[in-house]
Amino acid sequence: MKDYIFGYSFFNTCLKSPYFSLLLVLLIQIQLAFSSPDVLILPLRTQEIPSGSFPRSPNKLPFHHNVSLTVSLTVGTPPQNVSMVLDTGSELSWLHCNNTRYSYPNAFDPNLSSSYKPVTCSSPTCVNRTRDFTIPVSCDNNSLCHATLSYADASSSEGNLASDQFFIGSSEISGLIFGCMDSVFSSSSDEDGKNTGLMGMNRGSLSFVSQMGFPKFSYCISGADFSGLLLLGDADLPWLLPLNYTPLIQMTTPLPYFDRVAYTVQLEGIKVSDKLLPIPRSVFVPDHTGAGQTIVDSGTQFTFLLGPAYAALRTEFLNQTASILKVIEDQNFVFQGAMDLCYRVPQNQPRLPQLPAVSLVFRGAEMSVSGDRLLYRAPGEVGGSDSVYCFTFGNSDLLGVEAYVIGHHHQQNVWMEFDLERSRIGMAQVRCDLAGQRFGVGL
Repeated sequence: MKDYIFGYSFFNTCLKSPYFSLLLVLLIQIQLAFSSPDVLILPLRTQEIPSGSFPRSPNKLPFHHNVSLTVSLTVGTPPQNVSMVLDTGSELSWLHCNNTRYSYPNAFDPNLSSSYKPVTCSSPTCVNRTRDFTIPVSCDNNSLCHATLSYADASSSEGNLASDQFFIGSSEISGLIFGCMDSVFSSSSDEDGKNTGLMGMNRGSLSFVSQMGFPKFSYCISGADFSGLLLLGDADLPWLLPLNYTPLIQMTTPLPYFDRVAYTVQLEGIKVSDKLLPIPRSVFVPDHTGAGQTIVDSGTQFTFLLGPAYAALRTEFLNQTASILKVIEDQNFVFQGAMDLCYRVPQNQPRLPQLPAVSLVFRGAEMSVSGDRLLYRAPGEVGGSDSVYCFTFGNSDLLGVEAYVIGHHHQQNVWMEFDLERSRIGMAQVRCDLAGQRFGVGL
């Protein structure tokens, strides 16, 4: 299997409209990073696209300022340029498709592709490989396999499953299954044409990474300028520190609140300044309904904990910062709907004070969050001469989400390896800007 490396940047910019997100779009320029021609780098640019344009499963967090990654590639015969949002929390990849009722300027037109093949209702793909979809597939009037994807804001996207040729650089992927979406209901319908689609990267059988057969993929996000790398494939990296691995949790029995194809790990404890909080381990174990799983999701910005764990962390962090930070006492002030621990910091203060580190303890691995990653400046929020900074851990209960979610903000300067072959996630502290230089990427 060939290896692919994509460069990307994260810019935590808050837009005035709550329906917009910053999406990072990879250009189609290609340059070699190693001596091997199988490893490719795609540079990037930024583009504003409404977050409502992308379907999110019900357990995805409804962030207004989510930061996503978009890969540019070509699809069909002859090839058509498309850009797809990379989402480790979704399974089905999909494209906006032009038809007689709707017209999207950046959409894929199946009528122009001689290699496009719709999937029938009776096909093994429709019958056997869609079982993990949140909404069951149906059969349309033409006996084609019809899928409906739900948005976090109750919007939806629907269309038929199909297969076609996908091209990444000079490599051709034949017969890849995707959704050809021709109907979208969204709060930002006028803006929907700015995106092309989504690339699902979870462990489901129809995800892009599963269909491609990659044994693993990795990414590394710099804490300095939010630049980074995404690597698809198994590359030999002798300069990389040994990774600490935590196993992926498997659940064979379907449960109402457990996402079986998510990247689920076992959170076992939380530390503040090396002090292990007195949280019973049972708090971190999914219950009989599946509620309480811990998901590693690069498509989520911050980290969210269920009520009991969040309350313990909030109390300890508040106590340890009482003498160095001025907390906002207004109980009605909640940033992004779930972050209710915020502070006032003088605008003329050059840097934040020394903060107590927070460590997430997993089975076999640990993720330490320190420095500026602990507080996030709330854009547009000012109190007199003070800026507002909020604790970057939020309360899942306030969002109605029955899970712990580890967001990409706390994965900065951590090499994250998703080893699908051995069902585990590896972590290692690393300077991601220097890692980019090793790959020949000017981060």
